Amino acid sequence: MSATRAAGGVGGYDRQRELQAFDDTKAGVKGLVDAGVTAVPAIFHHAPDSLPVLQQAAADGSNVAATIPVIDLSCARREELVRGVKAAAETVGFFQVVNHGVAGGLLAETLAAVRRFNEAPAEAKRPYYFRGNARKVRFSSNFDLFQAPAANWRDTLFCDVAPEPPRPEELPEPVRHVMVEFGDAVRGLAERLLELLSEALGLAHDHLREMGCVEGVGVASNYYPPCPEPHLTLGSTRHTDASFLTVLVQDGMGGLQVLVDRGGGRRGWLDVPPLPGALVINIGDLLQLVSNGKFRSVEHRVLANKSRDTARVSVAAFCSADVIRSTRVYGPIGALSSPDGSDPPLYRSITIHEYLAHFLKKGLDGRHTLDHFLLKQPTPTAM
Repeated sequence: MSATRAAGGVGGYDRQRELQAFDDTKAGVKGLVDAGVTAVPAIFHHAPDSLPVLQQAAADGSNVAATIPVIDLSCARREELVRGVKAAAETVGFFQVVNHGVAGGLLAETLAAVRRFNEAPAEAKRPYYFRGNARKVRFSSNFDLFQAPAANWRDTLFCDVAPEPPRPEELPEPVRHVMVEFGDAVRGLAERLLELLSEALGLAHDHLREMGCVEGVGVASNYYPPCPEPHLTLGSTRHTDASFLTVLVQDGMGGLQVLVDRGGGRRGWLDVPPLPGALVINIGDLLQLVSNGKFRSVEHRVLANKSRDTARVSVAAFCSADVIRSTRVYGPIGALSSPDGSDPPLYRSITIHEYLAHFLKKGLDGRHTLDHFLLKQPTPTAM
């Protein structure tokens, strides 16, 4: 989309008016699908250079298995687990875990409950539609609808489940029985993984946990309706996560892609294939910051749903500090940087509130959030 079109008012297209009209329906993208749209509205059109090239996506997918590690947490040798998470965190920033201790029935029911909520009548969802962070439970389409260059073909139910979960009556009935239980279960897994990651950095096993890296958990339940023109839009723009660690359960449809180094200075998009019973783990921005860049928060995106009749569902738990009460200042851990110049700090120290204020202001605009906090700003380069 051109800059003039995005600004609105050109050729009869007023982008801001169209955005507001869409938001006022409080029905999300699912409302458009239910209304029978056969063409993607202009507010969802992404710039051509941000959209997937189908031939390249197919080629990239041929060697995904060798790129996205799968780690079996039932492995008895702790040093092997530490080596595995260290290698993944330092390179691709993503890995999948199996035999992780979170009940498969809970994961399946969480996905099913999210689907039931989104496929309920619009009237049942509208009371939860809210833009902003003042509620623990809020439903919306595109948290950055009015900031982003283009909207994504996705609706989201967001719940703050830790440190203080919502009251049962605050949760929509379809997810009431699973949402807090899911959050508690993945928070326990995140604590276990943070111990391994602490040891991978050469720190005491409880170092990251004691920094408050998993005091807060926000669960984003994403619903990607079938898209009539998936070549024009995305399910989620390329971005990194506003977390220390993210734990994701995805259904069997796929669509998540990670931007990885392919050698020779080239980068490419690789699928994260759905594995039955597995959970996807990725390093968030704040863990890259405190590790002084040793662990990588890697850009990823979600393709628009090409199915004609079935929505894609995923549920992500963003593990972070207590965003309400935390006053802690986060910067590169002293043991991982040195002021003498041999391993200088890459980032300035910030609070969680300072980070989130910048993240929410910029939205998913294709720029890496952490670049704003670098002590030495990078020289812009083309992808």
